[in-house]
Order: sequence, then C-alpha cells, then structure tokens
Amino acid sequence: MNAPTSAAHLAPEIAQRAVPEAFLTALKARFGHNCSTALVVREQHGRDESAFTTVPPPAAVVFAECTQDVADAVKLCAEHKVPVIPFGVGSSLEGHLLAVQGGISIDLTRMNKVLSINAEDLTVTVQPGVTRKQLNEEIKSTGLFFPIDPGADATLGGMSATRASGTNAVRYGTMRENVLAMEIVTSAGDTIRTGTRAKKSSAGYDLTRLMVGSEGTLGVITEVTVRLYPLPEAISAAICSFPSIEAAVRTVIQTIQLGVPIARVELIDHNTVRMVNAYAKLGLREEPMLLMEFHGSPAGVKEQAETVQEIASEFGGNAFEWALTPEERTRLWTARHNAYFAAVQSRPGCRAISTDTCVPISRLADCLLDSITETDASGIPYFLVGHVGDGNFHFGYLIDPNNPQECETAEALNQQLVSRALRLGGTCTGEHGIGLHKMDFLRTETGEGAVDMMRTIKRALDPHNIMNPGKIFSM
Repeated sequence: MNAPTSAAHLAPEIAQRAVPEAFLTALKARFGHNCSTALVVREQHGRDESAFTTVPPPAAVVFAECTQDVADAVKLCAEHKVPVIPFGVGSSLEGHLLAVQGGISIDLTRMNKVLSINAEDLTVTVQPGVTRKQLNEEIKSTGLFFPIDPGADATLGGMSATRASGTNAVRYGTMRENVLAMEIVTSAGDTIRTGTRAKKSSAGYDLTRLMVGSEGTLGVITEVTVRLYPLPEAISAAICSFPSIEAAVRTVIQTIQLGVPIARVELIDHNTVRMVNAYAKLGLREEPMLLMEFHGSPAGVKEQAETVQEIASEFGGNAFEWALTPEERTRLWTARHNAYFAAVQSRPGCRAISTDTCVPISRLADCLLDSITETDASGIPYFLVGHVGDGNFHFGYLIDPNNPQECETAEALNQQLVSRALRLGGTCTGEHGIGLHKMDFLRTETGEGAVDMMRTIKRALDPHNIMNPGKIFSM
C-alpha cells in the first residue's frame, strides 16, 4: 500500500469544474427561494464530520421538496456537466459530501415524509430525508421498530448511500440487508425504481444492492423501502468491566461463537470511559467495558444474560450492572453515542480523524491489541469504541490540525491499522464507507481489476461523471 501524501486527510486533490452563469441563472429560475448561493449556506453544505478542512464549498444549494425537484435539478446539471452532491444531515466521516470538483449540493432534508407503513408486511416506505429517530417515533404505535443505529441521527437516504450499520448490526444486519426497494434519480435526470416490498426476488440484476453503498456516485436516492421488526417483548441492558481489552474481546468472541443471539455488544476502552464520564457526568468504572443489550422473551433474555455473565466471569469480568428500565438503557446508550463528542471535548481545538475496520470475529483480538499497542506508543490521544459483535471497531485520533507531525502520525496509524485488518482477512471500512479518505485502501483491498469494474459501471450509469465525482475511486 502506498503511504498517504503529507496531511492527505486535510488536503485532498481538488479539481474544481467551472459552473456556468447560465446554469446558475436557470437553477434560480426553476427553484427560486429554494436555491441558495449564500456563502454561509454553501459552507454548511461543504463540510461533514471528517477532518477535511480545505475543500471549497459547492457553488449553490438546492433544497429539494419532492422527487421532481431532484429530477429537474439533475437534468440541469447534466445539460451543463455540473457535479451533483446529495446532502442529508452532514454526519458522514470520510468526506463523502465535499465538493472536490465543485458543482451543487442537493439538500434532501425537506423530503422527510413517511409515505406508507405496511405493518402487516413489516415494511415502511420513506422519503430520503426521514431520520432514523423520526421513523421510530412515527411507527412506535405499530409495535414495530427500525433497528439500524449508526449513532448519529442520520437520514435513511444517507444511511442507504453509505451502507450504514451500527450498534444493532450483530443481530439485525446492516442497511444492505434491510433495504428492499428504492426510487432513484439517475445522472440523466430520469426516475427509476429498484426492488419491491417482497422479501426476495430473482428478477434481473440486483440494482437495489448496487445503489446501497454507492455514496451518491450513481444516482440520487429519493425514496427507500426498509424492513421493520417487532419490538422485543423484553429488553435488558448491562455493562461489565474487565481487567483488559483482551479479556473483554475474548468474552465477545466466545459469546458469538456459542451462538448467543445478543442484540448489541459495544466495546469502550478505558480512555473513552474516562472521556465519557467527564462529558456526561457519569461514574462508570474507568476500565475496558462491554455495553450489552439482550432482546427477546423474558425467559430468553434471562437465559442470554446469564450465559454472557458466566462467560464474562471466566475472563475476569466484574461489576455487572443491569439497566432494566427504558430510562436507564437510554442513559447508557446516550453515553455510548456521545463518545465522539466526549473525546473531542477532552482536547479543546482538536480534530478527530475517525477510522474503522472490520475483521473476522476470530481475528478481532489480534487486530485490536496490536493496533492499541501502536497507538499508545505514538503518544497521540485517541478514543476506541467498537461494534465488536461483528468484528467492527473505530479508532478516533485526536490531533492538533495545526501540527503537521501529528497529522502525519495519525495517517501512519490509520494506514497500519487498515493494513493489519486486510492481512487478517478484513476490510478497510466496516461502515464509514470510502468517500475521499479510503480510496487508496479500496484499491489495495479489492485489487485493480475490481476497481476497474466499478469504473465501468460508473461510466455506464454516469457517462459525464457528474454524480458526486472524486469519491470511492478516481476516474
């Protein structure tokens, strides 16, 4: 793998395309007050939660309110060869929505209607701007829920585009398994549908799976149909502290290999527990910790919990604390989801370079422990959390963005982490996606032949390279 260039995460390759005045005039004529060229609006849509800071904002922002708005905007872009960047809530971590080649941002947050709830079939169809929290609030009276929880209150369109997953993936899978159908606006401004509400199909190419994880490079998602699940009859959460990271990870590995249907199991290292305690005013033991959740019948939950508690005790797990009420569980998971913000606050003025990998569960301890040793030796402050039930974990390197040496060190740590994961049969990203930051890693993971096939698909579906260009791979 080639080493990243100096401070590559802060200075991506930028090749801005000219945006003709005639295009902007036509855009404003079509969208009126729903089209903004104000600098503050453009800057808001020209950054995400990644560490990239030097990319100019898009030339304009269109606030779409329906599929026809998206189609009309894309048609104008196609006519003038102007790039199109879909925008949800801006919570992506790898530079997915940055305007590295200029163009416009299409903000989809106003397309936020739940279109149809089919409780009998366990499906729901939504516009792309619906967030996961909004969806679960609107369907709670049905006794169903949508389980994919990436932490941020992301939109369903954005979660589909990045193939998101999160804390529940060990039991309920990722967006790949839970998206049944889509409506897509193509690079020509046409509208197509992929998939149906049926649970399975053998009809032609699986265009739905092609679009899930395409990061806006093949089309704009304007409608999504996803699976729902019955709310569990009983839910129990617990935290357990361990004498070491290895002990915690070995507990998870044995739990999964024994087939215990645990719903969530999150690893938080002692550094991160300390940061969360300071941020959320909690009193958690500042040791490596597993945060677990069990779903099912009361008897099933009790059996699962007892089994995991017995496994944990074999590896020195202690101080099991149970959270049985919704309020107690919410407190624990809020603390977990605030780990990123707690970490950033722990070093004022820092930027977090957040990266993730995923490895086969049997190799998780090897990958994690070696990565921790390297990071500790570097002196770079960091946080570590992981959806370890499926072999996925996240490092966040807390760097001073004005210190080139820290930037270089963080990039080197990221490269070593990804290289190790690939050697162990894993992937360069379990859920963040490729975006800008992991383009070189994708080539290493899949090989040039696979990337060339991706380019062939891209050229066929987006011949003028206007759909979120400069992401996933270079053309």
